[in-house]
Amino acid sequence: MPHRHAFHKDEGKCRATRAVLDRLGDKWSFTIVSCLCQGPLRFNEIRRGIGVISQRMLTLTLRGLERDGLVVRTVYPTVPPGVEYALTDLGHSLLKPMVGLVEWAYEHQEQVHTARSRFDEKSQRSTAPAVGMTHGRRN
Repeated sequence: MPHRHAFHKDEGKCRATRAVLDRLGDKWSFTIVSCLCQGPLRFNEIRRGIGVISQRMLTLTLRGLERDGLVVRTVYPTVPPGVEYALTDLGHSLLKPMVGLVEWAYEHQEQVHTARSRFDEKSQRSTAPAVGMTHGRRN
């Protein structure tokens, strides 16, 4: 009997899983979770740690991570109010698979680069016009 992977679950669970993977696979969530793995940070500390991200995108991504239970937002009663973001236990449980994915990417980066180059060269050859041909007519 062939081995059944986690990819072959029932359709309802597949849709729910897809929603979680969409969150983690967006442009910024992975990076934000990585920033927060060392401990709680204020909004601007996260923004500086990431680099080029708009305030709006950081706000939306943090809100989504909070909604998904991966990040907790704590407001401190100071003037002005202090706000920190930290990983929840659920967020911390994500770090081990994230490290595994990063390690895989590191170990296989050359193979991926080689495959991309091969693909790009092949694509360029198949889309290049034939010698002596211009727009489908002989010169």
